Order: sequence, then structure tokens, then C-alpha cells
Amino acid sequence: MSIVLLDQGLEDIKAKVTNGERLSIEDGLKLYDTADLLTVAQLANQVNIQKNGSNVYFIQNMYINPTNVCEASCSFCGFKRKPGEEGAYTMNEEDLLKYVEERWNDNIREFHIVGGHNHEVPFDYYLDTIRTLKKHYPQCTIKAYTGAEIEFFSRISGLTMKEVLEELIKAGLDTLPGGGAEILTENYRLKMSPEKASTDQWLEAHEIAHGLGLKTHATMLYGSIESKEERLIHMDRLRQLQDRTNGYMVFIPLAMQPKSINAGLKRRTSAYDDLRTIAISRLMLDNFDHIKAYWINIGPQLTQMALTFGSSDIHGTLIEERISHSVGALTSQGLTRDELIHLIKGANKVPVERDTFYNKIKVYE
Repeated sequence: MSIVLLDQGLEDIKAKVTNGERLSIEDGLKLYDTADLLTVAQLANQVNIQKNGSNVYFIQNMYINPTNVCEASCSFCGFKRKPGEEGAYTMNEEDLLKYVEERWNDNIREFHIVGGHNHEVPFDYYLDTIRTLKKHYPQCTIKAYTGAEIEFFSRISGLTMKEVLEELIKAGLDTLPGGGAEILTENYRLKMSPEKASTDQWLEAHEIAHGLGLKTHATMLYGSIESKEERLIHMDRLRQLQDRTNGYMVFIPLAMQPKSINAGLKRRTSAYDDLRTIAISRLMLDNFDHIKAYWINIGPQLTQMALTFGSSDIHGTLIEERISHSVGALTSQGLTRDELIHLIKGANKVPVERDTFYNKIKVYE
């Protein structure tokens, strides 16, 4: 692909990308600072085409939040409730099965499970949640509990994180979601999520999971107090771990949502920042196969644009997403398979329905 630079200061980065060389944090800062966004997009699109051709992946999945009770006080969260607070809930087995049954269709292949760090229930509660779902829906992959939740389970159970993960795997865990990472610098975490797992602990949870044979996901929650350099440090730490384990399947940049659905534009990330961050993620994370455009946070139409900015995945149906919507997401809580296919085809890409591990279920030519 011939790329004509408007910003000649990107010539060295273009050469690195063309030659398959790793970009530095300094390169990433140039990409964030340049006004030549279309060149950044073209470079990211070139890398994505080399890895994935015209394929764009999606999955039919269901989002489940078994409890919103949480000991942590993350400044960006509108989902959590304290024990006894109005709106606080913890599903028992009957509640869980009823929730799934009311939203179930036979095409669902994955349960995506995250929730509060509820210290009012024992570790067995979290194990039983997985066991119950595996018993009644054995055909579904269980994607459950963030790296931060793994560290929390270790504290409440007295087990090591490795022992926690071993018990979860015995119960039926198949993969970890990418949440709880936020921004992987201690400067950020001490200000925004001081009660949750540290940078090293979150990374350690995933490294242990990879060592136990699990493929996992990685996220980045951007758009608050972090600097552009911190975003790039976050990406660099992930790719260093990926160099060691090759255990990550996908990276998901998540745009910070305001606490109020009525918040104005100044409280939200810009479309330019969202698309630029997706493109830079594709260029920085050379050892990741996929970059996901998370339609829940940036909306279906911007997600469609992201498919030419380096993204090869648009997530899934979700059915009923709660966490982003609790803090002001303006999108619907779920999309149908037909809507996802229409979105991908509208970008002149090929929709590929997948399972959790990117095995192709059906290609929609």
C-alpha cells in the first residue's frame, strides 16, 4: 500500500511499520501528537490487513454481573453498591439461572462474567457461579473474573493467585476477560482505584493464567487523568508480557464513560481520540492478533469507522450490558447478530462469527 505522508516527521515510523520493526514509546507519542490522523489510520489499517485480511470478528455472547456489591471505591465506577445500599444485589443460583433463561437464545456461545468485589460472600460463591452455568449450559465458554478479581479472591480465600485460578479452572473457567487493568501505572492506580490490584498484581494474574494454559484478554480504560505516555506504557507492559507468554488474544481500548448519562461532550472522549487510540494500539501491539473496537463505549457508527483504523473485532451481542451503562454510555445494551453483520458489511469488510478463541463459526460473504 502506498501511503503519502502529510507529516514528514512520521517517515521513520512509516519505515518501521513497513519493515515490521517494533515502535517505541517515543514513536507512540509522535503518533498521538501528529495532526496527520489519516496517515496513522492507514498505517494501522495496513498492519491489520496483513494480520487479518478483510475479516472482522464478532461473537454471540451474554453479559452477566452476578453482584454489584464491592469493597473498592474506584472513582470512575457507577456500577458498585455498598452492602445494604439501595440497588445492591447478589444473585443466588435461582436468580442467576432465571436471568440467563430470560435472555437465552441457542446461538449464544459465551458468558462474559464480571462483577463487584463482594466481600460479603466467600470464594465458593464465585466458584459456584461458574459451576452452575457449566452444569446448565455446558456448550458455553465461561469468560469470567478480571485480573483484579483474581487478586481479590486470593485475599478473601487465603489462597495464592495460582491456587485461585486452579480452583476456578476446575469449576469450569475457560478464559479471563481483560477488565480491571484500567491504566497500568501506579501513579494512575493510586489515584483512581487504590483498593484494587496493583499493576504488577494484575499482570501477574494474567501471566499465571497463561502458564496454566488459559488464553486471556487485555483492556485499557482511557480518557480520564492519564497522560498519553501512560497509555503507551500500558501498551508496552502488555506487549512485554505477550512476548513471554503469547497468552493474549485481543486488546480492547475502552473509552471512559461519564458518571451521568446527561453529561456533556466535554466529559466524554472525542471521536478523534477514540479512533487515534485504536490505530495506535494496532501499531504498538505488534504481537497481538486483534484490536477490538468496543461498540458499547464508542457507538456502532464509530465502531464501523474503526474497522479502517486497525480494528479486526467489534465484540458481540452482549444482550444486556450494565457496567458502562451505569456510568453514562449512550449506546443500546445489546445488538443482534444481523445488526453486527450489517455494521461490518457497511465498512466493506467480511463478517466472521467466532467463538471465544477466534475459531471461525461462520463467514458471511
